[in-house]
Amino acid sequence: MLKIGITGGIGSGKTTICKIFEVLGTPVFYADKVARQIMVEDAVLIEAVKDTFGQESYFDNGALNNKHVAAIVFNNTAELEKLNALVHPAVFRAFDSWIEQVPQHIPYVLKEAALLFESGSYKMCDQSILVIAPEVLKLRRVTERDGITDDQVRARMDKQFTDEEKRLMADHIIHNNEQRSLIAQVIELHRAFLKTTAI
Repeated sequence: MLKIGITGGIGSGKTTICKIFEVLGTPVFYADKVARQIMVEDAVLIEAVKDTFGQESYFDNGALNNKHVAAIVFNNTAELEKLNALVHPAVFRAFDSWIEQVPQHIPYVLKEAALLFESGSYKMCDQSILVIAPEVLKLRRVTERDGITDDQVRARMDKQFTDEEKRLMADHIIHNNEQRSLIAQVIELHRAFLKTTAI
């Protein structure tokens, strides 16, 4: 079973592309969604976050105090690295457990992660896909989706590798520029992965 990592900058449309792969029958592990889940479910991780960022990192009902944690990490690279050092290993373990539940006849799976390269989790994958889009499109998508400003989107972008840096590490590129068919690009990769697993 091939493990294919898929990533892209904020607003690149990687989740939409993953949904197309799912229609083709490919299981997808959404690392960022899982990270949010284990932040409130993994007792060891919860205690580590409290120890690192304070007891007020969680509300009395067990919910994560996003505002408190974000205020600490998003303006301080060192603090963000501390948080990632706690969360990423827990997500890696979750991915390993998830893989064990996937039926063996499935030829390949996707691991969708915003920080696939930054976290080093691409090393757990056999190949990787990078989704790229023009900055003007990414800004439009995120400002409309999240109701935030261009400057706020750019601040998030600054926390990730640039597309140019990611290109050097990716095995495949999907162009989400509203000019090339996403479905056609996905089907082409799908066929290539099936061909690889059939060898």
